[in-house]
Amino acid sequence: MKAHRQIVFYGNYFIDFYIEQSEKVQEKIEFVFKVIRTVQNVPKKFLDHLTSTNGLYEIRIEFESNIYRIFCCFDKGKLVVLFNGFQKKTQKTPKVEIDLVLRLKDEYFNSKNK
Repeated sequence: MKAHRQIVFYGNYFIDFYIEQSEKVQEKIEFVFKVIRTVQNVPKKFLDHLTSTNGLYEIRIEFESNIYRIFCCFDKGKLVVLFNGFQKKTQKTPKVEIDLVLRLKDEYFNSKNK
């Protein structure tokens, strides 16, 4: 299967989130990552742009009655850079999570430009 995108991690934020999850949730995350890597037009169900952000996306994972989000952005079109993840407990994404990912995104691009 041809890869359309490559997924990379920035820092340990995603890894820390991932290892806290159950094996079943980890399997679901891996499945969604495979979709993102190999499907040309990824359904919004799995990857969606966050409104009123500059190029910030959320990877959407649903397992049983739980909802998880992993923030990411694109770099050079085909590179998906993962930041932090969290379990969503309310309709609205917590501001503290968005503030964190915006800071991480800035750090990522600033570190590349040095």
